[in-house]
Amino acid sequence: MAQAKNHDYHLVNPSPWPFVGAMSAFALALGLITWMHHYSPGPLLFGIGLLGVLYTMLAWWMDVIKEAATGDHTPVVQLHHRYGMMLFIASEVMFFVAWFWAYFDVALFPGETSEFARTTLTGGVWPPKGIETLDPWHLPLLNTLILLTSGTTVTWAHHALLEGDKKGLRNGLILTVILGLLFTLCQAYEYAHAPFDFSGHIYGATFFMATGFHGFHVIIGTLFLAVCLWRATLGQFTTRHHLGFEFAAWYWHFVDVVWLFLFACIYVWGHGPGGVNG
Repeated sequence: MAQAKNHDYHLVNPSPWPFVGAMSAFALALGLITWMHHYSPGPLLFGIGLLGVLYTMLAWWMDVIKEAATGDHTPVVQLHHRYGMMLFIASEVMFFVAWFWAYFDVALFPGETSEFARTTLTGGVWPPKGIETLDPWHLPLLNTLILLTSGTTVTWAHHALLEGDKKGLRNGLILTVILGLLFTLCQAYEYAHAPFDFSGHIYGATFFMATGFHGFHVIIGTLFLAVCLWRATLGQFTTRHHLGFEFAAWYWHFVDVVWLFLFACIYVWGHGPGGVNG
C-alpha cells in the first residue's frame, strides 16, 4: 500500500533506449562524416548506427504502446502527450519556414545590388535566366489533388474510429496509405524528369530542398499511418484511447497544409512569365 499510485502521472520504468539511441546516433553521425571523408570504415559504421537508431525507434515506441495498453496513459498523461505533439509540429513549421525564407529572400530580390554573386547567378530575375520551370498545372496539380483527397480519407477514418466503425477505420487508412505512396511515386517521377538539377544555381537548391524535405515528411507520415493501420487491424484503438492515430492524423494534415503553401508559392507563383517575372 505504501507504493500504491496516488497521482495521475506516469513514472516511466528504467529503459535502455535513451542510451542505446544516443550511442547509435553517435555512430551514425561519425560513420557519415568518415564516409564523406572517404575513410574505409565509414559506410560500415554508418550502417550500424542507422540500424541501431531504427531498432531503438521500434523498440521504444512498442514500449509506449504497451504502457498505453496497461493503463499508464491517464487523461493527464494524454493531455501532456498532446502538448508534446503540438510542440513537435510547431518545430516542424519553423523548419519549413527556413526553406520558405531562403526561397522568398532570393525570389523577391533576385537583383539585390548588395548581393553581387546573387545577381550574377540569377541574372537579376526570378526564375533565373536559363531555368525552365515545371508546369504547375500538370503533375504538381495532380499531386495536390492526391494529398487533398488523402486528407479527406484520413478524416473519414478518424470519424469512423470515433463512431466505433472498425471497417470504416481500416478502409480509410488503407486509402490514405495508398494515396501517400502514390504521391511519393509521382514526386519521384517529377524529380527524374525535372528540367533542372540541384547544383549550380539557387533555384534548383531551394526547389529540391523545400519539396524534397516535404516528400520525406510524406514518407514518414505514410509509415506512421501504416503502423496505425496495423494497430487498427489488431484492435488496439478504441473510441476513448487512440492517441497514436490522432497524432498520425495531425501530422498528415500538417503535411497537407505545407504542400498547399509549396504548390502556391513555388510551383504557381514562381512559374516563369505571369509569376514572379510577370
